[in-house]
Amino acid sequence: MPAGPSNQQLTDQIHGLERRLALLVERHAPQLLTVMGIGPDTAVTLLITMGDYPERLHSEASFAALCGVSPVERSSGTRQYRRLNRGGDRQANAALHRVVQTCLRVDPRTRDSYERRMTEGKTRREIVRCLKRYAAREVFHLVRPTQSCPPS
Repeated sequence: MPAGPSNQQLTDQIHGLERRLALLVERHAPQLLTVMGIGPDTAVTLLITMGDYPERLHSEASFAALCGVSPVERSSGTRQYRRLNRGGDRQANAALHRVVQTCLRVDPRTRDSYERRMTEGKTRREIVRCLKRYAAREVFHLVRPTQSCPPS
């Protein structure tokens, strides 16, 4: 029975693919790599979600809905609140979740925002939903080309 690739060969292949992904992101959207919490794998996931034509996304709200981080109004009868959208691209949602979790660990501004919202009485789930929405907004504005004025 032929032996399969060794662990070292597989590790080398993984590192090679990671380098190729990083080069692709640097070529097509290097501005994403400047955002805290976004590495090459997360950037690639978000770029795939945007697709070949980011112009088709007319607003940051449409991108948030596409990523499944747009708020959905809910009511329990006595309490009205917003919950996270369960639709959208689950891979993009997971990528934004990783960004938020990283920022919560290392970014003082995000931690301060988290603490402020906790004192306002929001739950961790509600706070993470808000932070995902902010992350989606930032990614949208970094990736989507600015509208140029049509020639007259």
